[in-house]
Amino acid sequence: MLDSLITSKTRLRLLVKFFINADNHSHLRGLAEEFGESTNAIRKELNNLSEAGYLQKESEKNRISYSANTQHPLFGSLQDIIRKYIGLDTVVEEVLKRMGDVNKVVLTGDYANGMDTGTIDIGIQGNELNEEYLDSLGNRIAELIDRKVNFTVLGSNTQTGIVLYNKAAE
Repeated sequence: MLDSLITSKTRLRLLVKFFINADNHSHLRGLAEEFGESTNAIRKELNNLSEAGYLQKESEKNRISYSANTQHPLFGSLQDIIRKYIGLDTVVEEVLKRMGDVNKVVLTGDYANGMDTGTIDIGIQGNELNEEYLDSLGNRIAELIDRKVNFTVLGSNTQTGIVLYNKAAE
């Protein structure tokens, strides 16, 4: 859906990289390697996004590091749009429906690092979770969002990744 609005695949990949997790940062050559694209294509999109104020540049030694500009007025909206594009809102909604007493839903793996690989890793933390439901849930969500979803039940102290839902914060 978003790819019909943003026709540049490189721009879309950059938006996913930087807006799914505001802590993500990278430099031109690293992005070119990660995306398997030329540095010119990446440079062009980085410049466009920087000039629009969506990305900020920071000099580190002899290279420039890019990251999301969290002070931009549209930062929160862009982050929400990217997370909806990936399908994270659907994942959280489906998990909360019938999983039991869910305390946290955490995005881990490649997507937490801003890599749109097609496989979303989700950790679920809670009490008396319906673990049998996880297998069928993964298949059902995959049909809804066109991405494979792997679920893991987390221990009580585990929290590495991006917290998508936190019962204690409600």
